[in-house]
Amino acid sequence: MSVFMDLNLVYSPDSSRLQRLVETAAHLGYSTVAINYVYEPTAKKKQDIPAPRLIKDLIPELPIVQGRSRPIRVLNRLTVMMSDSSHFRATAAEYRGFDLLAVQPTTEKLFHAACMICDVDIICISVTEKLPFIFKRAPVNGATERGVVFEVSYAAALRDSTRRRYTIANSTALMESCRGRNVILSSAAETPLELRGPYDITNLGLLFGLTDGDSKDAVSSSCRSVVLHAESQETASGIIYTVQHPEAPPTKTTGRHR
Repeated sequence: MSVFMDLNLVYSPDSSRLQRLVETAAHLGYSTVAINYVYEPTAKKKQDIPAPRLIKDLIPELPIVQGRSRPIRVLNRLTVMMSDSSHFRATAAEYRGFDLLAVQPTTEKLFHAACMICDVDIICISVTEKLPFIFKRAPVNGATERGVVFEVSYAAALRDSTRRRYTIANSTALMESCRGRNVILSSAAETPLELRGPYDITNLGLLFGLTDGDSKDAVSSSCRSVVLHAESQETASGIIYTVQHPEAPPTKTTGRHR
């Protein structure tokens, strides 16, 4: 049996709404979801990176996943809206509080940087407006080789016909470039009514140009790869270190390295 995931449930300060979102996701059969905190810095006003709230404070009792005997897994995610290269700070300590890190670039230059340089797990594709650039194979392949995935969300397409048109157009353009590889489909839902079941999303993926197999992977195995990628990044930067053996002779250093 496939393990389905929705890695984009929009954070709300209203705990009851957030709890209803998670309960609906569990009822629809999602085993893992991510609460998405969106950070959109602007030049006019300095904004602080949001701090994630503890899951147990948001949802005291996690609901049981439909068809399974275990509770749903809830992760915290940060999405940085990049309209300038300074908006993503690779060494920001605030990023460490999140399980998943995503960026949404708004220009071709920033998209290239996100694919080739930025230490992230997910690159979000805008679905609310026409993209001012095209997807080129080189950066897309670079992201794929680094284990980074592209995300397309569908909730905006449910809100009005204009966003639906942009969602289909931008998604189709992405699929032509990446050939359906390393893509996840998420909801970006703000209310329970905007959530759809995994098999409905699989059918939606066909509309975006995915094959049946790639569409199913986009809500299951590709999502699992994102979570594993994030966990491996955290492990590598958190517990791998070197120490000098107490019996080893002191290392000689030059003045330049002191």
